[in-house]
Amino acid sequence: MICFEDVHFWYGEKEDPRAVAALRGVSFVLQEGEFVVLLGRNGSGKSTLAKHCNGLLVPKKGRVCVDGMDTRDESVLWEIRRRVGLVFQNPDNQLIATTVEEDVAFGPENLGLPPSEIRKRVDEALERVGMSEYRKREPHTLSGGQKQRVAIAGVLAMHPKYLVLDEATAMLDPEGRDELLRLLRELRKDVGILHITHNVEEALLADRVMVIDNGEIVAEGSPREVFLVGKDVEKWGLELPQIVEVALLLWKDYPDLFSVLPLSPDELVDALCSYS
Repeated sequence: MICFEDVHFWYGEKEDPRAVAALRGVSFVLQEGEFVVLLGRNGSGKSTLAKHCNGLLVPKKGRVCVDGMDTRDESVLWEIRRRVGLVFQNPDNQLIATTVEEDVAFGPENLGLPPSEIRKRVDEALERVGMSEYRKREPHTLSGGQKQRVAIAGVLAMHPKYLVLDEATAMLDPEGRDELLRLLRELRKDVGILHITHNVEEALLADRVMVIDNGEIVAEGSPREVFLVGKDVEKWGLELPQIVEVALLLWKDYPDLFSVLPLSPDELVDALCSYS
């Protein structure tokens, strides 16, 4: 598991009045096979939190552990980064080779694996993300969604236990975004996923939702539990998913319409059709 224990982080020296507090007492656990979405407005601390997951940043107070390994322990840092794959907002920042397959092979090569194992991992990773037919293509010729899938393939080739995505859908068009979300739904069977975003619609797919604001976790629970607060999410700089907003408006006038808050058009239609 990835475990945050009362994590505080600030940029600059704490005694400096210009120091910026980015995380304030953050605690949570991400289990293997769990799909968690972290929501937050710009400047809420999302990216700072993401970089703590694999030791790119370390807490000024508190601690972060990955399967019992403390990210402040430099002797285990390489193993932590093998287990926790980090995918950033702009895939161009992670694509460094001249062909897709060379890019995916970069991580396994750095592990010192034999060529046969590297080839196996590259083939498997490209197949998982649906990019096998593009293996000889130059990354700069791909669409944004395809580049992001190649970036994820490069992480998967390291055989991680956890996947952390920092605003990975932010620069994608709707088609690319839908492709990536479909991929995440498939990957959730095998790896723990922390998907960091400001898009509330993407949170409807999660096992658990957390909301961060001003460096603090201000809400946590299932999508239904978090969005039941209704318009209160606006104080965190977020909007309600459209389907939830419609359901809450109906619920206000027809309090016996739903037994549980609908999170999809199908659930809403079923409730309306069965209402009498």
